[in-house]
This record gives sequence, C-alpha cells and structure tokens, in this order.
Amino acid sequence: MSVEGHDGAALHPWAIAYDEFDPEKEGQREALCALGNGFFVTRGAVPWSDADDVHYPGTYRAGLYDHAVADVDGAPLHHEDLVNLPNWLRIDLKLDDGPWFDLRAATILEFRQELDLRRGLLTRTVRFELAGRRATLAERRLVHLVDPHLAATELTLTPERAARVELRTWLDGQVKNHNVAADRDIDGVLLDDHACDAAGELTCLRARTRHSRVDVALAARTRVRVDDGSSAAWRPFDPGPRAIGLTTTVDVRQAGSVTLEKVAALFTGRDLAIRVPEEAARRVAADAPDFSTLLATHARAWQVLWDRFDFAVDGHPGTTTALRLHAFHILQTLSEHTAEIDAGVPARGWHGEGYRGHVFWDEMFVFPVLAFRIPELVRALLLYRAWRLPEARRAAQQAQRRGAQFPWRSASDGRDVTETRRKNPRSGRWIADNSRLQRHINAAIAYNVWHYHAITGDAEFLAEHGAEMLVEIARYWASAAELDETTGRWHLRGVVGPDEFHDAYPDAKNPGLDDNAYTNVMAVWSILRAEDVLALLPAGARADLEQRMCLTNAEREAWQDLTRRMFVPFHDGVISQFAGYEKLREFDFAAYREKYGDIHRLDEILEAEDDSPNNYKMSKQADVVMLFYLLSPAELATVFTRLGYAWDADCIPRNTDYYVARTSHGSTLSRVVHAWVLARCDPGHAWQLLCEALGSDLGDIQGGTTAEGIHLGAMAGTLDIFQRCYTGLEVHEDALWLAPVLPDELRCLTFRLRFRGAWLALEFHPGRVQVRVDDDAAAPVPLRIHGRSVTLAPGERRTFKIPADSDPCDAAPA
Repeated sequence: MSVEGHDGAALHPWAIAYDEFDPEKEGQREALCALGNGFFVTRGAVPWSDADDVHYPGTYRAGLYDHAVADVDGAPLHHEDLVNLPNWLRIDLKLDDGPWFDLRAATILEFRQELDLRRGLLTRTVRFELAGRRATLAERRLVHLVDPHLAATELTLTPERAARVELRTWLDGQVKNHNVAADRDIDGVLLDDHACDAAGELTCLRARTRHSRVDVALAARTRVRVDDGSSAAWRPFDPGPRAIGLTTTVDVRQAGSVTLEKVAALFTGRDLAIRVPEEAARRVAADAPDFSTLLATHARAWQVLWDRFDFAVDGHPGTTTALRLHAFHILQTLSEHTAEIDAGVPARGWHGEGYRGHVFWDEMFVFPVLAFRIPELVRALLLYRAWRLPEARRAAQQAQRRGAQFPWRSASDGRDVTETRRKNPRSGRWIADNSRLQRHINAAIAYNVWHYHAITGDAEFLAEHGAEMLVEIARYWASAAELDETTGRWHLRGVVGPDEFHDAYPDAKNPGLDDNAYTNVMAVWSILRAEDVLALLPAGARADLEQRMCLTNAEREAWQDLTRRMFVPFHDGVISQFAGYEKLREFDFAAYREKYGDIHRLDEILEAEDDSPNNYKMSKQADVVMLFYLLSPAELATVFTRLGYAWDADCIPRNTDYYVARTSHGSTLSRVVHAWVLARCDPGHAWQLLCEALGSDLGDIQGGTTAEGIHLGAMAGTLDIFQRCYTGLEVHEDALWLAPVLPDELRCLTFRLRFRGAWLALEFHPGRVQVRVDDDAAAPVPLRIHGRSVTLAPGERRTFKIPADSDPCDAAPA
C-alpha cells in the first residue's frame, strides 16, 4: 500500500522528512511540522521568518478566541477567531557584513527538515552560501509535553571559515490573523495593550486580546555559547512596535560554531493557579532547564504516549508512518493538559486559522481513538459541551423550541459563531453561508455521550452530565418535529445535512431543506438513547433528574411516538438525501472533471459559474452513507423497522452504490466515511479511498487547505478504520467484541487499547487474532470473539482463530 501523495515528504518509520526547500509548499509543511502539547501549538515556520507569501509563523493557545466585527462589502461580519499569539521563535543571524539570513536569498547547498514523531522534535539543517560566505545552520525545536507552558529551540551556526556572527533574538507581537487568504481583507489585529521589556538574557512581552480582554504573557530566556568557551553579552534592540529583542556579536573561529538556545514560557489570564501571567512567564522561563534536559523529559513523555497510541501495519511502512503522524497531531492538539482548560475539539487542530479554530462535530471521529486510551480526556472534552448546555437551551428558546440547540460552530461560550457569509476563493464573491442550519450537531453530541459511556462504563458522568444533555437533545427533536395529520408522519424542516452542498431548494427564497434523512434517523436514534440512559440511571438519580427537569411520562410517550412515526424519504428504492431530492437534475461529473480536473469543491465551481449544487443530485459528503458509518446494520434495521420502513441486507450496498457515484469528496471526512462503509461491500475501492484519506494532509489533497491547519477528524478517522472497522471492535453488554475481517492488503495489524481500566495488546493476522491482557489489570477482561464469549485473566495471552467465511458486515461497529 502507498499513501496517496506526499508532496515531497520522505516517510520513515518514525519521521517525515524533506530534502529540499519548496516555497510553494512551505505553508503545508509548517502545519504538518507544527509542535504542540495540548495547551499550545507552534507552527513549523523557520525562526527567521515574518508572515509573508511563503511563511506564516503562528502560535495558538487551545481555546483562546477573540470576537471582532469587520466591514465586508459594506456590511458587518461578526467573527470569532482563534488568536494568533506573539511569535516566540524569532531569531535573526548574519555573517560578517553580509545580509540577514533568508532561505530565499541564499544558495542552498544541502537541506534537511525532519519531524521526529517518536520524540516530538523538529530538526532543520541547511548548508548554504550567502554573499560569498558558506555555513551550516542546524535547528532543534520542541514544545514541551510535560510542562505545558514551555517551548524551546536551539540554533547552531557553523561557518566554513572564521566569521563574525551577529545574532538577534526577539519576541514579536506585531502579528495578525492572516493565515487564511480569504481573511486578509479583514484587519486581523486581535491583540493590543502591548508592554515589552528586556533584562540580561530575559525578554518579556505582555498583550491583551482586543475584545475578550484576556491577558497573554510570553517570556524567553536566550543564551549563547561559543565552542571556544568565550561568552557574549546581550544588548537590547528595538525591532519595532509591539516587539522586544536582544542582540549580540560573537567571533567564531574556522570550523567552529556558535549555539543559541531559546526557552520560552507562555501564560494567559485563563490558566489555572495563575495570579499574574507576566510574573509566571518570567519565573518559568528564567528557571527552566537547558534544551538538552528539556528534550530528555519531553522524549520520555512521548514514549509513554506511544506505548498507548502506536499503530503498526506490517509490510506497509508508509501506512504506519501516516498513522503515526495522525496520532501525533491528535495528541499535540488534545492531551492531558487540554483536560485542565476549557477547550473543545477543533476541526483543524490548533495548527492554523482554518475555520477560525472553531469546534464542529469532528469530536465524533476523534473520541473513539482517545476513549480507548485516555478516557479521562474524553470526559473533559465532553464537559466542554456540558458547560455550554445553558447557552444551547437559550438558542432553543430563541428558536421557539424546547431542550437544547447546540451550535454548529462553537468557540468561547457556546453561542453559534457560524458566520452568515463566506468568501468563495474561486469567484472572489462573499456568499450566503447557511451551514448554521446543521441541527445534526445535537445527534453528534448524543452519539459521543452514549459511546463514551459504553467504552468506559462511567456511570457518574451519565448521572452528573450525560443524561441531562441527552434529555435536552431529545426534547429539542420532539419540539422541532411537525406532524402531518394527513400522513401521520413527523417531519423536521428547514435544516442542512452533513452534505452542505445543498442548503436550499432550487429558486427557494429561504434556506433549509425538509426531512434530511441523516438528521431524521439520527434524531430517532438520539431519542432512543436518551431512554436507554434514563433506564441506566439508579432509581434515585433518575427520580432526581426527572423532578429537576420536569420530565413527565406524557413527554416520554411523545418521544416514543416520534421514534415510530418519523418520516424518512425514499425514491427509486434508495433513501432520499432529503425530501424532493429525486426532483433534482443529474450532474455531469465526467464533463466537470475534464474541464476542471479537481472538482472536490463543486459548490465553489458552480457558484463561480452562477450556478448552484442545489440544482443537482450531488454531494460533498453523502449524508445517507454517513448513517452506515455510524450505525451497525443491526441498529439501522431496528430504527427503520421501528419506523415502519422495509429493511433488507441489500439496503447498505444499494444506497452506497447510488451515492458514491454522486459524491465529489469535498470534505476530507468523506473519504474516511466511504472507505469504512465500502470495506464491507467493495474492499478494493475502500482501500484506495483509505490510501487517499491517509494522504489528506501529507498530499494536501484539498488544494492548499493544509496550510491553514491539519484536518483532525480525517486523521482520527483513518486510525479508527484500522482500530474498529477492520477489527469489528465494539463494546456490548460490558464486554469487548471483536469480529476481524482484514482486507487482502493487510497482513498484520498491532495496537494497544484500554478497556474498563485494563490495557490489552491486540495483534491481527488473516485467520487469527492474538490478545494479551497486561499483568496489572485489576480484573479479568470479558471478550466476545466472532460470537464466542471468553474471559482473559491479567497477564494472559491467547490466540483465536477467525472463521474463514466471516461476513464483513458482522464487523460493523455499533
């Protein structure tokens, strides 16, 4: 298997490397080589760069947003952005009286940039010639995994002849939010009230977000050592407004070197146990160990994580590297440090400003990977939603609904931050954005709560938070549904599904669609799970919740009616994506592929042609197929037969074939979903889609979007295909079920997971699976292997044969 598209990256078992500097791909590489620890992330930009048409240095603290209003085309545009914080990396250097070093100005003789996944270390080595002088520059960089506030970089310059080297180190607060090209018409300045000072080897910069008024403090300790033992004294210099710097000059002998070590500390006014961020930043930066010591503790912490999160695919080294890269970025975005702050799961990581750093539904793809390894982190991330339940209730009330209406795009406080307009980069026009009508976010949250409990058995979370959220979500669906007295069916009107290409009927004055099949089915599923959760609660807790929420038997009976009479549209023997879908025109995909090549974003192509996807049978990511991704065949059969619709074994392949032919894969999640579903009925096609999904960011298949941040949901989704889809892994009846059906291309798959407090090592081969329970497990682990129930004691290892005639559909997770 080969991962589709590397864009110049060489894939090693534990690293990705680039052997040339490519300005056109630098933005993508800055995102892929970003380093983080769940508290903050710094992009992999070179330390001597400003934000320009090639480089974009950026540092982002998890969950730190600022709200602003911009004038766009004469109308106000409200936007809430993940704040680009002051640049701690900035270092300049020059030899003798030559120019300041810049990769674009130099002749590059040798180049190597490597992201060490095992240790969380970015290295860069450049041998260059500039103004007649040759030298080698080597950099090492980390964002510390143990101390969430620390980051460090080390630069070593080795001239090929004796030289006088001038060095400058600075903290740059002259930053804007301009990572996304479409946002560069907007001011982008989100920090003010800057204060800077320098003393000895320490620099400090304080600023405040312009509207949310959160203090941000950055301090750096910079030291220089020359290999001949000589020392250098720092002198302050003024790099411009909102910045502070130090400079020094050293003499380096022939074949000698000078090393600059910079350790930075980042604090904000929202951090726990912090009185004054500026004081904390100064103290921590001044007292921090040197780079080598930081690297040693950092690497050990990464090894602990890799013991839990490593996936290995024998015979497919590129695939293993891609999976490790995806796990690496998940863990840089979401770690134990994230659990201590109020942050959700950002669609693009904290790696850039794509989608303004907002939280969508991507947690639904991320949680299965985390819940089987760091369940306490998933619990904390679910609290991000629980703490915003009051705001979701207010949104429902404003829409004249009951219960909770969670926002499609969330940021600081739970209000919907989906903008009403967006810019089409192809046409340059600002167009209506109706994606806020994606009410299925409620179902995603219900799905996450239910599956977290299934995996962990965390009854306390259900009693304290989960049951309340599911009840309010069930209430919302019941209040949003409208009854057609003629047909006796309930309907959900005026919504947008996951597809997003369709947001209105052709020539309609108002946005929204009726009876999006995905939304309606998941609404029914959500209500059924709310009832299950109530049944799971102890009698006292259930009575308390019913009293506190004024939940009556009559209301629950109304829920049950909805789960039996919700309308689901059909046409030509398949589920209709929404009511009226069959009236749309067929789209000539072949003609548009010939005309444009890349047609992932048909919505932008058609808008530029003064047309609209609303006129055609097409999908960005097929809603109906998404149902088959989330729900097992047994669950789907239960829901549809409960609703009074026929369901047979051919429903999944029949519907999948129909919608695969009409999908452009305009979302990176689409390939994940289709690869999962097709693994059961068209494994060859599924394997190809999986290869493409593994290359979503490595190959930047969205045409430049990786520079704005990695695609976290797609990264997690590829891991989950190996974790659950190919292994049939699911949790039922408090036992771990396995029903592996490996594709022909997969000869061996190994990983570890945690189930109900016990760590298990799993190894899958064609025809057999080996399971070992760690010695320190507190109790035996119940398993069900292809229908056979067994129990493994702590320290026990067993190998089970897989029946040769296993049905792939039996491996579908619930």
